[in-house]
Formats: sequence, C-alpha cells, structure tokens
Amino acid sequence: MKNFYKILFFSVMTTSTLLAISSISWMIIWASLEMNLLTFIPLMKMSKNKFSSESSIKYFITQALASYFLLFTIILSALSAYKQFDMYVSILLNSALLMKMGVAPFHFWLPEVSSGISWEMNMILLMWQKIAPMILISYSPKPLMFLSTISIFSSMFSSILGFNQTCLRKIMAYSSINHSSWMISALLVSLNTWLIYFLTYCLININIIIFFNKYNIFFISQMSKLNPSNKTVKMIFMMNFLSLGGLPPFLGFFPKWLVTMSLIKMNLFTLSLILILSSLLSLYFYLRITTTMLTICSEESLMMKKKMKFKFMFLNTTALMLLIMCSLITSTF
Repeated sequence: MKNFYKILFFSVMTTSTLLAISSISWMIIWASLEMNLLTFIPLMKMSKNKFSSESSIKYFITQALASYFLLFTIILSALSAYKQFDMYVSILLNSALLMKMGVAPFHFWLPEVSSGISWEMNMILLMWQKIAPMILISYSPKPLMFLSTISIFSSMFSSILGFNQTCLRKIMAYSSINHSSWMISALLVSLNTWLIYFLTYCLININIIIFFNKYNIFFISQMSKLNPSNKTVKMIFMMNFLSLGGLPPFLGFFPKWLVTMSLIKMNLFTLSLILILSSLLSLYFYLRITTTMLTICSEESLMMKKKMKFKFMFLNTTALMLLIMCSLITSTF
C-alpha cells in the first residue's frame, strides 16, 4: 500500500509540474504549484529519516509564503489601476518564484530542508523542483538588473557558506544554489541555453547522489571508509565532482563555457567574472571531499562486499565522456 501511495504522489507531482509549465493562465499555474507542494510533502514524510518531519514543516512554510506572494502578484497584475507598476510587479513575481526555488537571498531554508531528508528526496528537491520556477521565470518579464543581482548573490553566498560544511547534503544544497545562479544567467540568454545547462547539471548530480545513496554516505568523514583497493570507483567519483565544479575537460565545463561566452556577447562582463570566481571558490569543497576519499583510509569498508552494477558504471562513463561529443558539436558552428 505504501508503494501505491508513493507512485500516486509521484504521478501527481509530475503532472502538476507539466501542467504549470504548459498553462497560459497564472491562476492555473498557481494551483499546479500548490498541487506540486501538497504531493511532495508526503513523499518527504515517507523517508526513514527522523528529521523528515521538521524538514517537511520548514518546506511547507517557505513554499506557502512564496505561494502567497505569487497569488498576490497575480491579483495585483490583473488590476488595471496598477498597470504603471509593471516593473515592480515583475520583480515581485520573480521573487516569489526564486523563493520557491531556494535562490539567494531566499536560500536559507534549502540547506536545512536538504539535510533532513533522504538522498532520493534530495534528488527531487535539487533538480525536479527547479523546473517549474525556472521555466516560469523565462515566461515572465525578466528585469535584467534584478536577475543579475540575484545571480551574483547566489553565486557568492553559496560558495562562501559551503566552505566549512561537513554534511554532504548541505554541500549539495549549496552546490545547487551556486548552479542556480548559472541557470538564471542562462535564462537571460535563452531558454535553450538554460536547458543545456540544466540537463548537464542533472546528469552529473544524479551520478553523485546515486553514489551517496548506494553506500549510505552523509558526511565527509564517511568518505574515508571507502575501500582503498577500489580505485576505479574512486576515480569515477572524483571526476564526477570535478565535472560538477566545471573543471575542464569534464562535461560540466561545457555549459559554463557556453553561458560565459553568451554573457560576454551581451556585454555582461561583471556578471560573468563573478560567476567564474564563485565557481573557483566552490571547487574548494568539491576538492575537500575527493581529497578525504583519496588520502584518508579507515579500517571500516562500506564497499568491500558491494560490486558496482553495470548500469551505474555505464551512466558515469557516459556522463564523463559526453564532453567529447559536445566539443565536436560546437566545433561545427
């Protein structure tokens, strides 16, 4: 019966997201986002984590507040008397969507919620739940200065706040905030650029989260328990993290290079420079994880009796080798 409800909630959550991004009415969009919220919370509660109740309450309060602002903006924009405040309405609308997504300065709830739920729910929270707000931002009027400022805040805050974290779920949350700043910048260019970045981010993130979930790893200190003899797995995992940081020649470098070149063509030099510097800072906590895994060994071994499945190896190899294909495609243009 539990599996039945899980499938039901997953189906409704997927349908509500698709309905939100395909609707032309903002009231239907608001209702779809509420449906998405009410189906994701039971999924959070189904995890065995003892902090899932606290995380679900925090998530509900934040999302309800964002929904209130969104509904207020929809009603405000419908009143003809307030047509002269279109810029303020668009900023309020984008702020509500950014709050739902967990972007700075509305990001404080995301690491706390992420640290209290399972890796499966983190996969949904950090990837699937970004789709509707991001696409809705692309549909709405985009104030350039406002979104550029949000991108700068997100990139800098996430890089600095992720420095001293030892909880891997919080690190992945701050990483998500950092990548969200790149995605917002990609939306300033085009929806296609955002799609390339988002799909690449999801592919790399899925590999890392599957790895953490498979071996029940939640803190950096647990990385030292990996079997020192399994060098292939360590190397693949390290390359995935370097790819997530955008280090060439891995796959994660390609979308960042694409966004940077597009921003420079739009004369947004300051934004592109700050994004690059923040990526350099975020590489620190990625390297800290891989350094712990490669240099520190423990008597315990989480992987001694576990063999890597072919599907997992194939997925990782595909993610790491796709850069060659991307390079060939870009060289033809």
